[in-house]
Amino acid sequence: MKFEIPKPLKVEHEELHTELTEVIKAGGAIGEAGKEVARVLHSHFLKEEEYALPPLGLLSVLAQGQITPEMIEVLKMTDRLKAELPEMLKEHRVIVEALAALTDAAKKENKLKFVHFAEKLTLHAKTEEEVLYPAALLVGEYIKMKI
Repeated sequence: MKFEIPKPLKVEHEELHTELTEVIKAGGAIGEAGKEVARVLHSHFLKEEEYALPPLGLLSVLAQGQITPEMIEVLKMTDRLKAELPEMLKEHRVIVEALAALTDAAKKENKLKFVHFAEKLTLHAKTEEEVLYPAALLVGEYIKMKI
């Protein structure tokens, strides 16, 4: 069974990548700070898209009470997320530090759209920590109880 990342989350990741490209193209201190954000963010996004976000594609189906034996395959992802969650949260701290440096550079140059981007990506990380990762873990726990 294939597990799909919910489209709104996929689109949000794509938009963040596009905006980060704009930050890097700004050049100077802002561009350099953007490159550092990209460096620490890239592998993290890949992990999320590999195993942290796809389980969320089952939420609406599970909420309707639809459970199939094939769903047990999602446990590979949710168990991995559970095991790697401390590392994922550590990566968020590093990303947020890089975003703080971007914010400083953008404020010095009075480029508020880049400050806004940094704030948006920081909030995105918080949303993952407080909502998305726990929801993905709950998908796994729910399936364990039901199958």
